[in-house]
Amino acid sequence: MMEDFIVKNISDLKIEIDRTTCIATGNCIKAAPEVFELDDERICSFKSNLIEIEPERLVEACSVCPVDALAAINEKGEKIVP
Repeated sequence: MMEDFIVKNISDLKIEIDRTTCIATGNCIKAAPEVFELDDERICSFKSNLIEIEPERLVEACSVCPVDALAAINEKGEKIVP
């Protein structure tokens, strides 16, 4: 079983996944399929082979989560989304 919270630094942003909140809509995957996937438990997770993508797309992917399971934090430590 994975951790309830997963954090990765991607494209100058810190992205947090709250796996306890995720309802597996897949909206984040549609917005940033290079970064997000649903794992064996059908919960949002980071892909194992992450690549850098545009920060704007990461923010968009986090913002389309209907339950705010994804957070994007800039290099100043300010929460952009949610």
